[in-house]
Amino acid sequence: MKTFNLTRKNMADFLLSLNASNDISPIDVLQEAWTVSDKKNDMPPIIQKLLKPTKGECGFSLNEIVSLGNLIEFTNFPQSTVQNWVKRDVRGLIGSPQLGKKYTVEQAAMLFIVEDLKATLDFESIRKILTLVFNNIDDRTDDIVNPTDLYLAYASVFDQIHHRPLPVMKTSAQGSVNELIDQFLHHECKAMLSSFDGIKEENLNIVLNVMIVSVLTVQAGFYQTATQKYVTDALS
Repeated sequence: MKTFNLTRKNMADFLLSLNASNDISPIDVLQEAWTVSDKKNDMPPIIQKLLKPTKGECGFSLNEIVSLGNLIEFTNFPQSTVQNWVKRDVRGLIGSPQLGKKYTVEQAAMLFIVEDLKATLDFESIRKILTLVFNNIDDRTDDIVNPTDLYLAYASVFDQIHHRPLPVMKTSAQGSVNELIDQFLHHECKAMLSSFDGIKEENLNIVLNVMIVSVLTVQAGFYQTATQKYVTDALS
């Protein structure tokens, strides 16, 4: 079977489409991501399963979240690792399954966010930074932003940086390229703030900083993956 990968933005769009939270159907998201026909039998089993009509809100078992997570580029999502996360390391962030024995779209997005942040942060730091945005995990109404919306926001910025050509950078001083990239990152993250509804003025910097941290950790994770590949090639 052909190997399929989703960018983080693709995955965020897919999660939102499963709950009809955007104007794109799940199959449209996948067609855009993979440039494939609507031959669903060619898609990974987890995708085929989630594309089947369901009644009510879409929910995921932990195994399904792991299967989805492993479709995301530069991601290693071992089952045993995620089980430890929900039982111990980020139990206070994820909470218990909220749809019977299944996790919600928001809980799945939270696990994907944790996976991204884990590239550079320890669990204590992850818990602290995400609590700034999500407050009481059992009450989605007190979130500054919804987990899936935050995932889409920083994934969209990363997509701009990693998958699209940056503007030509003419430098005149050492280090100016890094400065321009930093400026671009801040500009794109600030622009994404307008996609969130009802954020109070005093919370804007909190969301902005969490978005920037998230983009940088994803980029760091990419470099770690790339580095390991070259180490493996060098030693083989």
